[in-house]
Amino acid sequence: MKLQRSGLVAGIALTATIALTACGSDNEPTPAANGGSSAAAGDCVSGSLTAQGSSAQKNAMDEWIKGYQAKCGSAGAKVDYQGTASGAGIQAFIDGTADFAGSDSALKEEEQPKADAKCVGGKALNLPMVIGPIGVVYNVQGVDGLQLSPSTLAKIFSLKITKWDDPAIKAENPSATLPSANIETVHRADESGTSDNFTKYLSKAAEADWTYGNAKAWKAPGGTAVSKSDGIATKVKNTANTISYVEMSFAENLSLQTAKIKNGAGEYAELNGTNAGKTFENATIKGKDGDLALSIDYNTKTPGAYPIVLVTYEIACSKGSAKAKEVQAFLKYTSSTDGQKALEKVGYAPLPETLRTQVEKSVASIA
Repeated sequence: MKLQRSGLVAGIALTATIALTACGSDNEPTPAANGGSSAAAGDCVSGSLTAQGSSAQKNAMDEWIKGYQAKCGSAGAKVDYQGTASGAGIQAFIDGTADFAGSDSALKEEEQPKADAKCVGGKALNLPMVIGPIGVVYNVQGVDGLQLSPSTLAKIFSLKITKWDDPAIKAENPSATLPSANIETVHRADESGTSDNFTKYLSKAAEADWTYGNAKAWKAPGGTAVSKSDGIATKVKNTANTISYVEMSFAENLSLQTAKIKNGAGEYAELNGTNAGKTFENATIKGKDGDLALSIDYNTKTPGAYPIVLVTYEIACSKGSAKAKEVQAFLKYTSSTDGQKALEKVGYAPLPETLRTQVEKSVASIA
């Protein structure tokens, strides 16, 4: 696979089963036995961090905090992360009430200068930390392995298709017994990077059928609004004939049915970390000077690629933060091989190794 920077290729081999390991790294990453870096006790920094944002990465963050505090808690390191949603996290960072923020989208053009202003002598960096496939989850009795194309999915969420036995759904699922029941679409009530990435996918892969663009706030009319990722998952679990979107780990936690999604190669791809990782073959790094904001090809023709994905970023100051050392120490762990390997246990895909080392380098430059 390839990871591109400003249109130039930077080779990268990605699978979601890469064995990645650590609890931080030295400022200059050092190779470990498996080709990655791992933490040393000297990377621990005493002090407390307060952060918030993306609920899609909350399960990942809980796992990271557990691992980091097991390693560094005796040194006085403590991290508190609240999954308040991406928009709330960015605002808290801008307001100075969060030491770093989690967001399922890179900072918007209008957000960047406000965030930069909180970084004395530096700027706010977009640091990708989690690859999180977005599952299209549904609750329809007797229907297993639902298959949906981008066009049909866009029509469902824009309320152009309102019945489960609509001809478009039947055509893609000829062997399924679909009920003549109303479809209840469920979307995020709060500003969410998951919504932003899901609608970005629809706007790129089903441009003719999705006219609402992409944003953290849901723009399409109708449907049921529910707050946070765990709220979405619980709503679908408990309500017949619903359909929604949620990061894969939340779908797995409640054993929700997930649809296969048609990709640019014409295949209906299953939701899993390996298939989601394939979508990053032609990812482009559009940031510079340590900023690693990515652009994703939602129409990828890579065989087997699951195309609805998000990357969760940690938004942190390159310089000028009062908690720079504490933030750097924690993000050294999350970007290390051990930190990334921990993600596999909770339903996420590790960063591809070449990208991981770039993130690690940006984290090492925080001052």
